[in-house]
Amino acid sequence: MDMPIIDDELWERLELLLLQSKAPGAKKPRRKPVSDRAALSGIVVVLRTGLRWCDLPSDLGYGSGVTCWRRLRDWQATGLWDRLHELLLAELRTTGQVD
Repeated sequence: MDMPIIDDELWERLELLLLQSKAPGAKKPRRKPVSDRAALSGIVVVLRTGLRWCDLPSDLGYGSGVTCWRRLRDWQATGLWDRLHELLLAELRTTGQVD
């Protein structure tokens, strides 16, 4: 079985930021929404591979490229993407993977 893009330990930390950013009166979606974890994994795949958003395979379970792009756009607009980035860098520094 392949390793997940976002492992469980890291996801627990990231999920706290995502839950804090949810608006209490957010509208109810008509379709079942793609989970934040799946969308984040799709975003990471696109950013790491250089795929175009429209070329992200939907059968990977990350949702469509448009869904991932919209989630990234929304997270950037609220400043959440910057906080996620800072948390990821801190994790990498702690494990000695970044100077």
